[in-house]
Amino acid sequence: MKHPLQPLIDHFSKLPGVGPKSAQRLAFHVLSMPVSDVQSFATVLRHTRENTRYCERCFHITTEQYCDVCTSVKRDNGICCVVAHPRDVMAIERTSSYQGVYHVLGGLLSPLDGMHPQSLRIPELIARVRQAAFREIVLAISPTIEGEATALYLGDVLASYGIRLSKLAYGLPVGADMDYTDELTLQRALMGRTLMENTQ
Repeated sequence: MKHPLQPLIDHFSKLPGVGPKSAQRLAFHVLSMPVSDVQSFATVLRHTRENTRYCERCFHITTEQYCDVCTSVKRDNGICCVVAHPRDVMAIERTSSYQGVYHVLGGLLSPLDGMHPQSLRIPELIARVRQAAFREIVLAISPTIEGEATALYLGDVLASYGIRLSKLAYGLPVGADMDYTDELTLQRALMGRTLMENTQ
């Protein structure tokens, strides 16, 4: 006979970084919560999923057509920070040291996982480069194998536009995921960003 909590455990197991034991602990925790808290949690889950979307300009998460960064008059529209995921935007925003705009690729190049250039929002980035007056593009991509491959590809694609291309300094540990990097390290990586080779 199937355990009554197994369906909930199975759903928790689908979350990234949650193994079978963690999923089981979460399921038992939900069981111990007041019914009102469970209902509130379920409501927030559904509301968040149904009402969030991607910004039509930078592809960060928002509830409107454009995100708060893209609509802010205080941001420097001459600098565009290219990141892999929306969570990377949140990580950089926590440092309070960057005042430009963003472009979210939606992933990293990984042919073995089916992530090719056409799978990412690279055409949209090129379109923005052609339309906007960017003076610098910062490639704020985690220094993993996939991240380095993506940065090199973007460097080649964007080199002909005559825009200053930079990448985060190597204060960011090789192989690190930006989402798990502390604010001070990420801030120093931003402040110490370096020019990419073969760019103006």
